[in-house]
Amino acid sequence: MKYDLIIIGGGPAGYLAAERASKGGLKTLLIEERYLGGVCLNEGCIPTKTLLYSAKILEGAKHGFKYGVEIKNITLNHKKVLERKDKVIKTLVTGIKSKLRKSGAEILSGHGEILGRSSKGYIVAVGDKEFATDRLLIATGSSPFVPPIEGVKEALERGFVLTNREILEIESVPASMVVIGGGIVGLEMASYFNSAGSKVTVIEMLDHIGGSMDREISNILLETYKKKGVEFELSARVTKIDDRKVVYEKDGKFFEKEAEKVLLSVGRRPNITGFGLENIGVELEKGCVKTDDRMKTNVQEVYAAGDINGKLMLAHTAYREAEVAVWNMLGRKVKINYNSIPSVVYTNPEVAWVGESEESAKEKALEYEVVKLPMLYSGRFVAENEDFDGLCKILIDRRKRTILGCHMIGNYSSEIIYGVGVMIESQLRVEDIKDIVFPHPTVSEIIREVIFEL
Repeated sequence: MKYDLIIIGGGPAGYLAAERASKGGLKTLLIEERYLGGVCLNEGCIPTKTLLYSAKILEGAKHGFKYGVEIKNITLNHKKVLERKDKVIKTLVTGIKSKLRKSGAEILSGHGEILGRSSKGYIVAVGDKEFATDRLLIATGSSPFVPPIEGVKEALERGFVLTNREILEIESVPASMVVIGGGIVGLEMASYFNSAGSKVTVIEMLDHIGGSMDREISNILLETYKKKGVEFELSARVTKIDDRKVVYEKDGKFFEKEAEKVLLSVGRRPNITGFGLENIGVELEKGCVKTDDRMKTNVQEVYAAGDINGKLMLAHTAYREAEVAVWNMLGRKVKINYNSIPSVVYTNPEVAWVGESEESAKEKALEYEVVKLPMLYSGRFVAENEDFDGLCKILIDRRKRTILGCHMIGNYSSEIIYGVGVMIESQLRVEDIKDIVFPHPTVSEIIREVIFEL
């Protein structure tokens, strides 16, 4: 069988590319080994957001008295939360299958391996069947990184240590949990299990949480979660995992932390082995498939999108990369702009950002100006948030008068931040933004308020 395009990997990059390419007239085959939707839909974005929404409802009920709503005997039924999570996943996977069928893309379950290139095109094997194609899109995603910590592999085998996959299946809320890694996944799971009743400790190697998050926002989130009872051990390195305890080094001294469960959340590694990339000479860089700004690899008509290129491991980045790849296959000269892609941490409060942080702007020696306001300048935010100020911080290019970056902490940030991404992508000047009408009352008005501080 000959195709115009074969996609290996059915995660966000793979299934979106299959739909777009098929609609664009390419005879497309999508090959997925495990399950459609990838990590995002089955073990990442969607299941964690489902859990976090239940936690948000729980916290809202517990603190409802601040808003004149009094509820007694509030409990979280973790088993029902998991049942709902599974239902949400099933609904969305069904929806993806339906969209792909409607677009005309074919789906094949199995492990795809590139055998090489012949006069028929690229040859891909799935079991004992072989398929030929003019183009390839590699979208094989990533897997949790397991660092070389003494005892970690044994602890994973006996279920004491869990990755992002197993944590979503545990049947009961552990009394205590150590989260190794204070990045996005670690913080979101710390948020859920803290709300659900676990005693949570986050151990992070850096001196701050949130990875590339703006440091001022990161510090606010840290203090907020300390008040909620989460303990943080920063600038700390885990050296050993033993029976029911984690050993870590900090300031030259060694400490132990006992826990019922440990979540290992120290990043992800692209899935590059076992797919035959070497059979066609796909170039790798630091363990990732090297791509240009059109998602092309070094091999003609071979593209890569999603976590496999290791650039920005977010589902919506994968979506955009998939579209850029397909548009270029179809003859459109489209480039990706990573600077306008937002990031979100779905804790409570939410954190969202796009573009440069103060730290990255200083590192690049950019000429910038900072303007910021508490989220309390939004009437809607005041109406819906007791005891939390939040912050919206915008970096302006001093010379061009355009936005370099925006960083927000406060709920609804996840729904607002894309608007600033549009402003960055469009290179809108401060004066242009001042002419934009925001709906009132909305939390998004904070953007306009901050801009008018200039």
